[in-house]
Amino acid sequence: MKTRTPVTLAAAVTAAAVLAACSGGTKASSGGDSKTLTLASVDQGSVEDVVKAFEKANPGVKVRFTTSGADQYQQQIRTQLSSGTAPDVMSVWPGNGNPGATYVLAKPGYLRDLSDQPWAAKLPDAVKSVAQYEGKTYNAVFGLNGIGAVYNEQAMAKAGLTPPDTWTKLLDFCRAAKAKGTPAFALGNQDNWVTQLVLYALVATTVYGDDRDFDKKMQGGQVTFAKSPWTTALDKYLTMEKTGCFQKNPLGTNYEASQGLAATGKTLGIVQGNWVIALLKGKNPKGTFSFKALPATDDPSGTLIPAAAGAGYGVNAKAKNEDLALKFVNFVMSPKGMNLFVKKQGGLPSLPDTGYAVDPSLEELSTFIQEDRTVPFMDQLWPNAKVQQTMLSGLQEIFSGQSTPKRLLGEMDADYQAGP
Repeated sequence: MKTRTPVTLAAAVTAAAVLAACSGGTKASSGGDSKTLTLASVDQGSVEDVVKAFEKANPGVKVRFTTSGADQYQQQIRTQLSSGTAPDVMSVWPGNGNPGATYVLAKPGYLRDLSDQPWAAKLPDAVKSVAQYEGKTYNAVFGLNGIGAVYNEQAMAKAGLTPPDTWTKLLDFCRAAKAKGTPAFALGNQDNWVTQLVLYALVATTVYGDDRDFDKKMQGGQVTFAKSPWTTALDKYLTMEKTGCFQKNPLGTNYEASQGLAATGKTLGIVQGNWVIALLKGKNPKGTFSFKALPATDDPSGTLIPAAAGAGYGVNAKAKNEDLALKFVNFVMSPKGMNLFVKKQGGLPSLPDTGYAVDPSLEELSTFIQEDRTVPFMDQLWPNAKVQQTMLSGLQEIFSGQSTPKRLLGEMDADYQAGP
């Protein structure tokens, strides 16, 4: 068996990161003083405005920050933490799904306990469970995200098509879009974290629609990936590929390029997290985009959306400027900072009563959350990061003809059963 590249991204987090490493502001350094904060973030395109607002609210303070894609970030952050060169504040994913996740970084003592901060006790239980490790809060989770189909409304109008709400209509939609010369969805599978998103959107309904306790049963050894509706979801993912739902050569298209296809109407949309909406608007300021559930059955009332806490921020346990680091995460978790962040990203705030006006593009996501028609991102409660790494690399291998669904799900089961 060939060696897999251990790079990954929890879907959530998927969170709003562009693969190509880009620096924002001044490059972060390991040194600092009482007026300088170092920050590493995957929130490219949204953290910049938050930094500006924070600096304006704190005259004389300078935030030296970098932004990078999730794959690169996750490779770097553990090395920096273990070597003592990590920044004061860093992006941290909820739960236990990837190398930059809360459990993974809190367990060895890399993160400062944030339980004493004013917002920690206010986190909703669903968010608190993945922002904590052993009962202590380590992650300032500011937003909620969902995974679904994001449509370019101008391109849809031009094609004379409407968003499908059943599986049969979805395949018909893909065929009609392909016949018009404009594929339904852009898919950037060159970046392996992207490979999971369509699958997660389908798993939400096919697996959890009939069994909300599936995760508990997995943890208890009662079910497995290979002998569950995960097989159905993966089959539907490949059926979408065979039907022509995606542009040609998804493996040759990276995340940023897929944004360009959807933003400019070269595809009718993209299956992604809602965070992509802000990036699409950046590439096409005149465009209008809307988030819809991706159907997996022919019963619209049974459709569920993966929705969960997105990437937040943790404070380095050995931060060179702890006071300023705490001030920054508290600003992020304040109504002003949180609303600025989620508005820029196209998300929803994690705390209630922030006065946030939901963007019209997210009305369906907001409705699904309010109606309890969501399930957590699948990886957030897996026992180790290896399960997701295997899934991401394996999906790329399936798309390139080097693996099979049966083999992939079997390998995921082996990694899951290996435990923490």
